Amino acid sequence: MKFTYKLFYALILVSFVSCDDAIDIEQPGTLGKENAFLTVDDLQLGLNSLYNRVDTTAEIAFSAAFTDEAYIGYVNGGQSTGLLNFIMTPNSGAPSSVWSSNYSIIGQANRLIEAAGTIVPPADDADAISLHKHVQGVSYALRAYAHFKILSYFSTDYTDDSALAGILVDFVPTPDMVFDNLERNTNGEFYTLIEADLALAESLINFENSSIPTSDKFVNFDFIKALKARMYAYKGDYDQADTLAEELLMDYSIATKSEYVSFFDDGNVVESIFSLERTVNDSYDNQGTGGGGWAGSLFAFTDPSYTGGPFLEVSRSVYNLLKGTDDVRLERNVNLEESTPDESYATNGNYKADDVLLVFKYPGSENQPLMNDLKVFRSSEMLLIRAEAAADRGDFVDAATFIKQLRDARYGSAQTLPVYSTDQEAFGDILDERRLEFLFEGHRWLDLKRLGDRGNRFIDRDDFECSFFSGCTLVNSDYRFTFPIPQSELSGNTAIVSQQNPGY
Repeated sequence: MKFTYKLFYALILVSFVSCDDAIDIEQPGTLGKENAFLTVDDLQLGLNSLYNRVDTTAEIAFSAAFTDEAYIGYVNGGQSTGLLNFIMTPNSGAPSSVWSSNYSIIGQANRLIEAAGTIVPPADDADAISLHKHVQGVSYALRAYAHFKILSYFSTDYTDDSALAGILVDFVPTPDMVFDNLERNTNGEFYTLIEADLALAESLINFENSSIPTSDKFVNFDFIKALKARMYAYKGDYDQADTLAEELLMDYSIATKSEYVSFFDDGNVVESIFSLERTVNDSYDNQGTGGGGWAGSLFAFTDPSYTGGPFLEVSRSVYNLLKGTDDVRLERNVNLEESTPDESYATNGNYKADDVLLVFKYPGSENQPLMNDLKVFRSSEMLLIRAEAAADRGDFVDAATFIKQLRDARYGSAQTLPVYSTDQEAFGDILDERRLEFLFEGHRWLDLKRLGDRGNRFIDRDDFECSFFSGCTLVNSDYRFTFPIPQSELSGNTAIVSQQNPGY
């Protein structure tokens, strides 16, 4: 029996299959799926495990180095040089991390959904009944989230329902299943399952049990709205995206200039629709490498200071956009106190040590440097989705108004209302704003992939910095704006080999 290595390693609890009775022995104490979940409390423990699988550091690390957000730091020892050189193959780490981590989420969600179907809570225990439903609802929601992540990174065109995404997995495998012949499903099939899962989630999620947490660190109805809004924006269904984004903005304000700084220090949750909590002694409390750990450790070894071992720094192209402005995103993303910008960097033979631009998006919290919560959905994204929707329908005044609203908040003062006369001008400005707003949050590569041509924007590296690499930019139609199916998946699933994405 052959199992697809990366996809199904996370879907199987414990199963040993053999035709030889002499070695077909079930060891005492083995925890099989039939006794892994016996009560509603067991389901809650399983839900905790499901939440713990959700992480975005691999996406942050990839987008920062591959696009135009980061540049080699002065203590760089080779970190991310492949991505900085636009190297992308089926053996690259980012595709493998995104593929395996999201199918791990899907696998755990499927186990919880299946197990919940075998558990009947006591008829006289209202709390158990509500929790039983809630666990299922959250499982459907996170299964939808993970399937959408797979589509986002592995589909060539979000707007084409016939384009291939990944492999839909809405079941728990049994020992007699063979998984070396699973073909990829289309975007249309993915969207159908995602929408069905979110509808089920809406019907099951509840807060009737007072022990069910309601903070921004847990899935709720607004998580579902935000996921739908993003999905419909990617898909180009702006009517639905705009409606959902508008509803969310009624309940989530845009952070003021001072609130914005504190927000990323985990001092408030003013913009947070859904964030991933990172705290001392949790399973992500470690020096990560892009597959889990402190987000700040994607850029520095010990802390965000000059002596903290910065191996990736803020790119000159981004810094040059922000320097000299009152935009709070300058101080939020660049450690201004310890950075040493040198405006003669292009002619300075010692530029690596002299022109140091320290990443400050994740300085740390709880006295742990480099550890901060990961923002997944926030109100500013909803505001920019509204701007996209307005630009898409040709309402350039509304699009400009939404952009101005965000800039007013980030500058702390009234800014000039932009004027657009074409679709390209509007989408170009939206992309420029998204570049600054979501710097080091994992959005840039996806944004250029889906909107770059529409706004006439491309990877925009500084001429001097990119002279040390294989190039300054890529056309947005380049095959590397779609992830390859990882080699580990191809090795275990012969049916998918002929469905590898173009260029690989």
